[in-house]
Amino acid sequence: MSKKFYITTPIYYPSASPHLGHAYCTTLCDIIARGKRMRGYDTFFLTGLDEHGEKIQKNAAAKGVTPQAFVDEIATRFTSLWNTMSISNDDFIRTTQERHVKTVEDIFSKFVVNEDVYLSSYKGWYCVHEESYWTETQVGEDHICPECGRPVEEKEEGAYFFKCSKYVNNLLKYYDENPTFIVPVGRKTEMINNFIKPGLNDLCVTRTTFDWGIPVRESTGHVIYVWLDALTNYITALGYGQENNEKFKNYWEDPDCEVVHVIGADITRFHTIYWPMFLEALNLRKPDKVFVHGLMMMKDGKMSKSKGNVIPVPPLVEHYGVDSVRWYLAREIIFGQDGQFTPEQFIERLNADLSNNIGNLLNRTVSMITKYFGGQIPEYKGDLNDLDKNLHDMFDKTITTYEVLSDDLKVTESYAAVMDLVSAANKYIEESAPWALAKDPAKADLLASCMQHLASVIYLAGMLLSPIFVNKSEKIFDQLGIPTDGRTYENACKFDYVSNLTVCKGEQLFPRLDAAAEIEFIQALMAAPKEKSAA
Repeated sequence: MSKKFYITTPIYYPSASPHLGHAYCTTLCDIIARGKRMRGYDTFFLTGLDEHGEKIQKNAAAKGVTPQAFVDEIATRFTSLWNTMSISNDDFIRTTQERHVKTVEDIFSKFVVNEDVYLSSYKGWYCVHEESYWTETQVGEDHICPECGRPVEEKEEGAYFFKCSKYVNNLLKYYDENPTFIVPVGRKTEMINNFIKPGLNDLCVTRTTFDWGIPVRESTGHVIYVWLDALTNYITALGYGQENNEKFKNYWEDPDCEVVHVIGADITRFHTIYWPMFLEALNLRKPDKVFVHGLMMMKDGKMSKSKGNVIPVPPLVEHYGVDSVRWYLAREIIFGQDGQFTPEQFIERLNADLSNNIGNLLNRTVSMITKYFGGQIPEYKGDLNDLDKNLHDMFDKTITTYEVLSDDLKVTESYAAVMDLVSAANKYIEESAPWALAKDPAKADLLASCMQHLASVIYLAGMLLSPIFVNKSEKIFDQLGIPTDGRTYENACKFDYVSNLTVCKGEQLFPRLDAAAEIEFIQALMAAPKEKSAA
């Protein structure tokens, strides 16, 4: 099993302030990265911004500032949002940084020397928002972008083209040999049927009608087209082409390191068709997996500032706590599918999972250990009864299930399995009836076994939930009396580790929420001016 892991988010386009939709993808990647680190993987987690392109230049001009000043200001909003969401990224790449710019210039020069690009001219229908050219057939009679639905404009300009025809057969072979390269698999079918089978054109990789981009050394007036510029961030951030490239050797060149890109559906074509081709042209490995996550939708469609349905993150986190918001993002929407945010679902999820389930289990267990054993978690003695055996078996199975699902990037399902264990422990309390066992001295061993089983389950659940609960898991460990140096994945997986520890009852982990009042609060947030609170 590989013990190295490299995960990336898409680099976001800073044309406006970020919102909960941006936070969704980055938070899920953060949860995956934290889970790998918890299990001992050498993990590197990258996110960042794609800061070049015509749209940026136009937005900056509209505000009366330079493009660099425009992206600098937006960048602070993204980093502020990541801090708010407790994102543990190891690097934040910006495509305007010198470390990226010089390497992209070098890459383009390599393509020129190796005849992977050629100079010609391009005429087609261009969408500024998607930074993409489309054919007459693709835009239809109404001349609408097939990706975003916005009007396109006809343009003609001199441009360099990347020779996709040189690599398309090898790409299809790679698809066949690596069936899990694109997840969900339906996205691969979409790429083949919609873009490759109809005849894949060579890709336009420079522009001359604007100048906000990385210049081409070989031809004055050309700037490197945003997708060739943007996609290479995944290797420039690691030091590819630079003197200090130990991270590149460790996380990209090492075949034992698993490389995963997590992206949105709208950029699947670029990551699964052109990016592998660029890498082959550079004689570099391809990523192991491109995982296409779904969209966080609102009742009236995709979350967007123009619709006025954006959820401002900071007040949501301030009110409910970052762990609660992170839990909702991981648990409510199946990772890889589209999902919907509603205030009602948000409050229901927090009450059902956090207050009624994990919070209730911790509170009841610590109270009973304090009442029946003076606060010390007992060892269990003698033979286990059927209830104990069932919970013990589920404890072991949950570890395996969590690891398998997590490794397959089934984030939602992996944490559902943890919560199933918590639910089973709550049911175990009702079936074991420790309050009745406490009345019979002859059943002291059964009572001790019951308390030890519950404490063991809570420790494991707290550890498995720690990639989401960046604060509350430590509160769980505090209440169980877990020593600081004992808070490890290995210890949590030992069923008897908690024996003889002294519990310390604390505040309620997740107080139950008044649904009507909280729904009203979130609706007010959604109706508030977004520009002031979106960062």
